[in-house]
Amino acid sequence: MRGYLPFILIALMISGLLLGCTGSDEEATETLRLATTTSTYDSGLLDDIIPIFEDKANYNVQIISVGTGQALEIGRRGDADVLLVHALELELEFVEAGYGTERYDVMYNDLVIVGSTEDPAELHSQNSVVDTLIAIQEANADFVSRGDDSGTHTKEMDLWAIANIDTEGQAWYKSLGQGMGETLTTANEMKAYALTDRGTYLAMQNNLPNMEISFEGDENLNNPYGIIPVNPESASSINYEGAQALVDFFLSDEIQERIREFGKDQYGQPLYKLFK
Repeated sequence: MRGYLPFILIALMISGLLLGCTGSDEEATETLRLATTTSTYDSGLLDDIIPIFEDKANYNVQIISVGTGQALEIGRRGDADVLLVHALELELEFVEAGYGTERYDVMYNDLVIVGSTEDPAELHSQNSVVDTLIAIQEANADFVSRGDDSGTHTKEMDLWAIANIDTEGQAWYKSLGQGMGETLTTANEMKAYALTDRGTYLAMQNNLPNMEISFEGDENLNNPYGIIPVNPESASSINYEGAQALVDFFLSDEIQERIREFGKDQYGQPLYKLFK
């Protein structure tokens, strides 16, 4: 009987391990794919609030940080479950085409024009964002654009159109095809102007010694963010239940208040504002 005892113990151990594996599978977290803009990622907002959602809802959120145009394309392919983006007209088109179920207002911030502390186009003396763009053109001052089909880039192109300025082929206009962080770094090195969301600039300003805010405050620079669950009928892989849970989380009173306060301690001002 003694000779069989080790085998019995081994069998019990294996059985226990299998039971343990079964239990952990039942408790395993689901993956939720969030395609979002570089601004929400670079500002640190998602690092602040997504872990709360993961703990409460038992989801592992996979963050795909790209420009808004790319995020919408990822949603069209069914490679994301939910989008957090900022290009209102493109977002509404996405929903109207059946790729998203509904767009929800989450928050907004503002865009600012940053530039060299030398301010060669004298933007500090301008009264509107259109005036600033005209001043940049007339001064042939270097302007660095994201050029990446992001929400910020889309807004920038709209502003040039309002100012009736064609940037195509202009020597002073540099289109990078890069995210906001890389664009600001390049603008700092070149002592060039750039359009950026305020949050990313404030988060990076310690690493941008040559730059300051050159123009701000025009209502045309308001920058709303929306969250959109991807339509489960557009792709079989969509985790719609998780997407809606994340929407409810972002719109909850607790998280809305957290968004309202985000940035105050570090920057002396909130990085985002609320619609309500």
